[in-house]
Amino acid sequence: MRHEGKALAVFPKAFDYFAPRSLAEALSLVERYGDDARLLAGGQSVIPLMKLRFLDPAYLIDLKWVPDLKGIELRDREICCGAMTRHCDMERSKDIARNIPLLHQAATEIADVQVRNRGTLGGALCQADPAGDWAVTALALGARMRCTSQSGDRVISAGAFFKDTFTPAIDSREILVDVRFPIPPAGSKGVYIKIRKRAGDFAIASAAVQITCDANGRCANVGVGLGGVGSTPVLPNQVVDYLTGRTLTAKAIEQACDLLEKQIDPIEDIRGSVAYKRRLARVVLERALHQIMNNYGTHS
Repeated sequence: MRHEGKALAVFPKAFDYFAPRSLAEALSLVERYGDDARLLAGGQSVIPLMKLRFLDPAYLIDLKWVPDLKGIELRDREICCGAMTRHCDMERSKDIARNIPLLHQAATEIADVQVRNRGTLGGALCQADPAGDWAVTALALGARMRCTSQSGDRVISAGAFFKDTFTPAIDSREILVDVRFPIPPAGSKGVYIKIRKRAGDFAIASAAVQITCDANGRCANVGVGLGGVGSTPVLPNQVVDYLTGRTLTAKAIEQACDLLEKQIDPIEDIRGSVAYKRRLARVVLERALHQIMNNYGTHS
């Protein structure tokens, strides 16, 4: 492969490969090699980056064979998903479809069938892509990520997990073990809206919204996550605060979208200009909120 007369690397640099069979073994390896190692989950991002030599870890630790990192478990008012659970497993889970339809909807929007069959929940979250599908749904649902090291466990909220572009709040000697999604109350409504250039692409802009209304039709609990419109996945606190306690009406939606445009700070890239992304952020949030309003029947 050549570009502008210069050869591009298509093979990674030499590295040592490990395939631990237990979480304890994997933790021992990350403790030993630290910043020189890279964890391999589904490999949908790491392998291409290594081939292009944007990443060149001296050690690659494959988590595929660690059983403690897989599976979907329905617990009291939450669904716990192992970090190595594949996208397609999330898509096919009856527990997820029944209890958190927003998660199921997001799973169906991820890339294509090939990626969904290989990619993992934890790998995608630790990639911390500003346009990632799981990141925005984790923000909207108030998910919690459990990380562990040889020093012990810690739990990080979705709102604190995404530090910067492609930079999660996880130490090089930690492993993301599972993600815990609270189950919304009965009658709660969730919507995921994603605008992309073509099928399989990352989002130009996306919005995940989960709203629970009380008996009087007011928003008792509001969760929102935006993708593709900042250096990280965005939790628009001003929008959440404004909508909480209000009836979801067309006027309230307009005001919420006005607040969003003032809060976000999009970055220009190959997918669009700052002005374009700011406008699209408003569009995806507006569409999601109108769908939820129509589902609740609050049109006044």
